[in-house]
Amino acid sequence: MNTPIAIIDDNNFLIKSVKDKLSFLTDISIVFTANDGQQCLEKLNLNARVKLILMDIEMPRLNGIEATAQIKQKYPQIKIIMLTVFDDDENIFKAIQSGADGYLLKETSSPELYNAILQTLEGGAAMTPSIALKTLNLLRSPLPIANNEVEDSVKLTGREVEVLEQLAVGLPYKSIAENLIISPSTVRRHIENIYKKLQVHSKVEAIELAKRKRII
Repeated sequence: MNTPIAIIDDNNFLIKSVKDKLSFLTDISIVFTANDGQQCLEKLNLNARVKLILMDIEMPRLNGIEATAQIKQKYPQIKIIMLTVFDDDENIFKAIQSGADGYLLKETSSPELYNAILQTLEGGAAMTPSIALKTLNLLRSPLPIANNEVEDSVKLTGREVEVLEQLAVGLPYKSIAENLIISPSTVRRHIENIYKKLQVHSKVEAIELAKRKRII
């Protein structure tokens, strides 16, 4: 069965380049492309069966980081890999905060891109090695995280806490569903409720805030 993915970039030449890198694969199909985040959201409204999005950062109307945050809020099941030329700390940090599941540079080779897609679909976090090193450094000396003024009175249900605890150890939705004997769609609903209660837009923010509030 083909895995449906989308490519979002304001440069059509680079979209073609990514398509060419994936053209030899029989288990991946590109269902649509878009030139900015707003166009991506519009196309998702018509076709939300996409499993993974390769997302550029610098784009008109709605950039990749802002688009990722909105997509993750509305379609938390969709995996998003940032595919960009930007490797500065601020963009990496903001991308992770927005909910990005991976971060690759556009120089990534075809086999590396394919492996990153598979790894991300299985619940991993694919990163170009230099980006992974920068991410570790950010974890050692993190930038200020927004939403740290969430009311202490916020209460999660017991089930929501269980879902968040399993999300915090890196388990994918399917594994969480199997462990808790619920459906993946129920896991997604719990996560959506967690985001709303904690006033966050990504699993990274939710886990970080829950730890600081001693919820998990």
